[in-house]
Amino acid sequence: MKTGKTLTDWVLVPATHQQIAEARKKCRRLVIRRAAISAGVSAVPIPGIDIATDLGLLARMIEEINEEFGLTPDQILRMHPKMRLVAYEMMVGMGTILVGKLVTRELVAMLLQRTGMKMITKQASKFVPIAGQVVSAAIGFAAFRTIGNQHVDACAEIAAELLTVGIQPLR
Repeated sequence: MKTGKTLTDWVLVPATHQQIAEARKKCRRLVIRRAAISAGVSAVPIPGIDIATDLGLLARMIEEINEEFGLTPDQILRMHPKMRLVAYEMMVGMGTILVGKLVTRELVAMLLQRTGMKMITKQASKFVPIAGQVVSAAIGFAAFRTIGNQHVDACAEIAAELLTVGIQPLR
């Protein structure tokens, strides 16, 4: 008995351009909330505590965004092979390192190293009373929001491309 699915039997997450827009909006709100938490922790005048917090917050946020767009490693593995190929080609072409990956603290730390100058400035500003803490929080919020929004945009672009291809993955 053949149980193979045809290309039209697969379900896309999200399945329409409107759902992609809704997922993007939902994820951008998530990014703002997590960036605000990051900024709050950045205001604490203890060097290093914000980096540890940012690693955990970013890792969880990236996983949640990937899941919202149907782009976790597990979801990608359950895609139709042709769709999986398109997803991987898009990821490579965009140079994204967080879409479709198992997000670890090490991977997030590597990403934070890309924004190294901001982190050094953020840490150094903690040694300046009050004003330094405000600057540190502002830098942390901006860096976190930038990383999060770039990831949301990358996921939305990949989801839209998968939708236009017409091959749809299982949830």
